[in-house]
Amino acid sequence: MIARKSTLFILLFLLSQVAMAQDDLLKMLEDETEKDKKPDYTTATFKTTRLINGHSVENVAGGVLDFRISHRFGYINSGLYEFFGLDQATTRLGLDYGLTNRWMIGIGRSTFEKQLDGFTKYKLIRQSSGAKKTPVTVSLMAAMVYKTIKPSTTDRENFKTSNLYYTYQILVARKFNESLSLQLMPSMNHYNLVPGTTLPNDFFSLGFGGRLKVSKRVTINAEYYYQFPNSKLPDTTNSLGIGVDIETGGHVFQLYLTNSTGMTERSFITETTGDFLKGEIHFGFCISRVFTIRDPRK
Repeated sequence: MIARKSTLFILLFLLSQVAMAQDDLLKMLEDETEKDKKPDYTTATFKTTRLINGHSVENVAGGVLDFRISHRFGYINSGLYEFFGLDQATTRLGLDYGLTNRWMIGIGRSTFEKQLDGFTKYKLIRQSSGAKKTPVTVSLMAAMVYKTIKPSTTDRENFKTSNLYYTYQILVARKFNESLSLQLMPSMNHYNLVPGTTLPNDFFSLGFGGRLKVSKRVTINAEYYYQFPNSKLPDTTNSLGIGVDIETGGHVFQLYLTNSTGMTERSFITETTGDFLKGEIHFGFCISRVFTIRDPRK
């Protein structure tokens, strides 16, 4: 009798263990199924929030403040008297902040034309693989510039609103692999006041950009903005920039060559006058340092 009870107890114990093992296996399968249903979002399409002059699709993380110091010298072909441009300088100080992981804002002050600027950028679509395949990342960017430099002419009434400029961009990027990322930037710049009665107030352009990763911490970047022939200011050229990004812990250090003097969208897209092929090139750099202000999970 005792032997039968012992045998029955052992059988019940074994059956319970089998049932528990089946439950664990089912739970593992469910977890794997749920994991397969989640998209695998692409990260680090670019190393920082800017390609060279313009924005990339990258954002600073929610709760993170990015302090940016951008500096560029005069034209390299200015000769020895200007020490090949090093005697001249243009600077922009900027603060970018991530409201969320997909939405950021920023402000800046430039010595060029004493410009104040602000922008907002939202990551609308994220490139992903897995259960949900999305081929590109799409961000929307809007910026405003206020030019505070005193007007050069006093023969007309100058309104405060005449110094306001607006930029709207759609940023479309794809990370093809760990080394190569490309981006398109359809753009519109609006002038409240243009320097000629026959000129439009809206100027359309198309930007192209990309990066090539050469090591874990170094990338080569390039950027070009094409102004459509019937949508540009007189005596201006297309903005071109080539540079290197170097990541050093909490800093990203950018070195670049560009024919654009200004560092706001309105300035470098529509008002570049330098000819890159003639040596009218600025050497510049940007230092970016991030600070965590709050935990985005809270």
